[in-house]
Amino acid sequence: MKFKDYYQTLGIDKDATQEEIKRAYRKLARRYHPDVSKDTDAEERFKELGEAYEVLKDPEKRAAYDQLGANWQAGQDF
Repeated sequence: MKFKDYYQTLGIDKDATQEEIKRAYRKLARRYHPDVSKDTDAEERFKELGEAYEVLKDPEKRAAYDQLGANWQAGQDF
């Protein structure tokens, strides 16, 4: 599995505030929404943005991601 840098996906710094995360997500989501964008990879990019936002908007998930990186979800199913 390839590591996804959620901060890079949203184009923000690791020390971004919750407001900056929200603003970056909304801006990019509007640009890459499949109903708006004609890009062939818009739907995939939109899904990546949603995944990144789901993790970074939640302080607990964000802390786990920051600490564990790509394996932040490992062991959650146990």
